[in-house]
Amino acid sequence: MTSQWENLVISPHSRYKIANHSQLHWGVPMFEIGPWLRPFMNRRQLLASSIAIGGSTAALAQAVQTPQSIAHSHAPDRGSSVHSAHGDMVTVGRVDDAKNGFDPMRLLTDWNTGTVTMLPSGQRLRTFEVWAEDKEIEIAPGIIFPAWTYNGRVPGPTLRATEGDRLRIEFRNLGSHPHSMHFHGIHGARMDGVPGAGLINPGETFVYEFEARPFGCHLYHCHALPLKRHLHKGMYGIFIVDPDPSRHPEQAQVARSRLLGTPENAEWQEMVMMMNAFDTNFDGENEVYAANTIAHCYLKTPIRVVRSRPVRIYLVNIIEFDPINSFHLHGNFFNYFDQGTTLTPTLPTVDLIMQCQAQRGILEFTYQNHETGLYMFHPHQSEFTELGWVGMFDVVDAVS
Repeated sequence: MTSQWENLVISPHSRYKIANHSQLHWGVPMFEIGPWLRPFMNRRQLLASSIAIGGSTAALAQAVQTPQSIAHSHAPDRGSSVHSAHGDMVTVGRVDDAKNGFDPMRLLTDWNTGTVTMLPSGQRLRTFEVWAEDKEIEIAPGIIFPAWTYNGRVPGPTLRATEGDRLRIEFRNLGSHPHSMHFHGIHGARMDGVPGAGLINPGETFVYEFEARPFGCHLYHCHALPLKRHLHKGMYGIFIVDPDPSRHPEQAQVARSRLLGTPENAEWQEMVMMMNAFDTNFDGENEVYAANTIAHCYLKTPIRVVRSRPVRIYLVNIIEFDPINSFHLHGNFFNYFDQGTTLTPTLPTVDLIMQCQAQRGILEFTYQNHETGLYMFHPHQSEFTELGWVGMFDVVDAVS
């Protein structure tokens, strides 16, 4: 009989442990599960049981950390205050970003604007190179997930263009399964990334070409079957189309604030967050939740923002197996632009929004009238929070 754990790889340096498939812990010892109970408990329940006793073993969790497990920080060390702010229910140790090939802190602002040339018509052409690649990635300290990726990272590269650009995406399948790129945007049938229209086999290449419209916060993902498997394995990314201010003269100032490279845009602290999750034992339920793949990464290393400058988040939900995800901001409210296709908010002054899979939007807010300090953000599905999808903004007066 095939083990239900066959797809879960445990690193030799892991803070997690499996013994006879009955002991699993997030930095803390776990009780023995009797043989009569094992068939009725899935891994999510085991993790929940483990985390529930995390508070009483916080000292042990701290004791097993070593200096080598602490990665470089982009913000001041807030370890004790961050952990206590959420009851010490935090994974122990650090993910090896270098081995993963991507850093979740850098993913926040890693814009891929392609190679720009001009067509004879005068239209701007942006060319992007994207490939599919099988790759094992570490999604929490010691948990290795066999992902299918775009460009060796999850989420894939954040493609960013301007409304009206001609886009050319050269897609190569270096993976072991058929793959495609389906863009949430306006394009012709032949560019749809579905079987018969851009779905390619391993070793093949396809070129997608279309105009960047409408402006907004969009996404792309593989549309091969079974769709849920390709999605939860990591084949997705964010696709941003900035508005062209000349096409929106009545709101040109707002449009310029969204257009990458303008002085108005430089005033904003922009970032992308793709809410994702991972079914580590392939039982149709997620065990690890995150924004930008790595559980608890923005809790352990808070995102630094300057109090005097506004914040803009391009937020996308891509989780499989759970119908709804959400985003809640502590101590503040934001304006929400559903799918980012308007220059006026669709939900003004809210502190919580919900998104189904592939729903996305833009959040805008400021801490100008707040005191400096740590401000939490997380989904209001508490289980998601406790299983990794939670973070902090570190609001400061200036960045040194």
